[in-house]
Amino acid sequence: MTMQIRPILAALRRHKMATLLIVLQIALTLAVVSNALFIVKTRVLHLSRPTGTDEAHLFVIKNGWIGQPDVPHIDAQMRADLVTLRSLPGVHNAFASEAYPMQEGGGGLVRIKHQVAQTTKAQLALSYFADEHALDTFGTALVAGRNFRADEIVSLGPYDASRPAVIIITRDLAHKLFPDGAAVGQRVYLSDDGPSTIIGMVDRLQGSYAGSSTRSIDEDTVLVPARYASSDDGASYAGGTVYLVRAQPGQLAAVLRAAPAALVAQNRMRVISPEDGVVTLEQARTKAYATDRGVAIMMGAVCVLLLLATAGGIVGLSSFWVGQRRRSIGVRRALGATRGDILRYFQTENALIVGIGVVLGVALGIAANLSLMTHYELPRMPLWVLGVGALLLWLLGQLAVFGPARSAAAVPPVEATRSV
Repeated sequence: MTMQIRPILAALRRHKMATLLIVLQIALTLAVVSNALFIVKTRVLHLSRPTGTDEAHLFVIKNGWIGQPDVPHIDAQMRADLVTLRSLPGVHNAFASEAYPMQEGGGGLVRIKHQVAQTTKAQLALSYFADEHALDTFGTALVAGRNFRADEIVSLGPYDASRPAVIIITRDLAHKLFPDGAAVGQRVYLSDDGPSTIIGMVDRLQGSYAGSSTRSIDEDTVLVPARYASSDDGASYAGGTVYLVRAQPGQLAAVLRAAPAALVAQNRMRVISPEDGVVTLEQARTKAYATDRGVAIMMGAVCVLLLLATAGGIVGLSSFWVGQRRRSIGVRRALGATRGDILRYFQTENALIVGIGVVLGVALGIAANLSLMTHYELPRMPLWVLGVGALLLWLLGQLAVFGPARSAAAVPPVEATRSV
């Protein structure tokens, strides 16, 4: 193979423009495909991550009130609704909140400080209103500390400030707030409210936003002991009453039908949309990650098209060169070169061209990733991704050149005697 390098380089110098174009195509393909595959990987990981809840048995009822009832009236009605829901056959537990995981809206964004006068940047987190039934309804368990008590749950209206004496947080948030020690028992401040004592920690609980804008804090969640009594009229559920219900195994379908009907029977002065008033968490996941799924599919299609175009370019160029070199190939055959020698010649030539393109493509791929990191929330691409892309292109090149190389190997020695 080493002896073939010099004649290969001489042949490539005679076809500088064609060689340059295929090298640039390989380089651009590597840069685009490696970054696209990395984006697909991050999107797939993002949309497949667990919420920390019993998703298969959880659903939500988005409830609006008719008229403008006051906060005490709404709070009393919410208590009655929860008693109704928890007493239904097939219901494991239920609680009221203002949002739910992967809602793509609702919930609260809190800024957590260690001191009120803290001058350093506060830790951002997402919050849910919850009660002593919330953890059991979510299907998540404490890994440290204790649950809320019934006497710690307060009623809040739309304009009431939340000053929780106690809170429960996720493990990820605990590690960010107290990287060198235990979080349970520590005091923090939610914005300028507080202080709040951390009484419990759960392993994982995803916030209500699934989009990329909050990806870095998706699992930094705070549970606030409160019932949010909103007088929302049902036209918009952002900040309204949301009932989260966990069905017993095998009972989800039955409870989905029974729960809204039971609430309406309990009090008809409410609005539950027949289109999207009842949503399972599996449906919420499908909707919330539709963009991520679409981007992954689109990027995958782009990669396939680019690879096919590159393979087509290699096949076309190699076939063209075989046609131009038939006489020289015949001469080599007449001088004793075997079919295998001719086949290896073209495979080596292709490997050299792809190798040059890969070196340039690695540089372009790194530059493209740095640009994406600057303008979008994308992490640094590991070098192994470029390595996988380079290997894929090398294999593709060898496969693409195999057909033309076989045609070249089939050129008979008699071609050497034919005039050009």
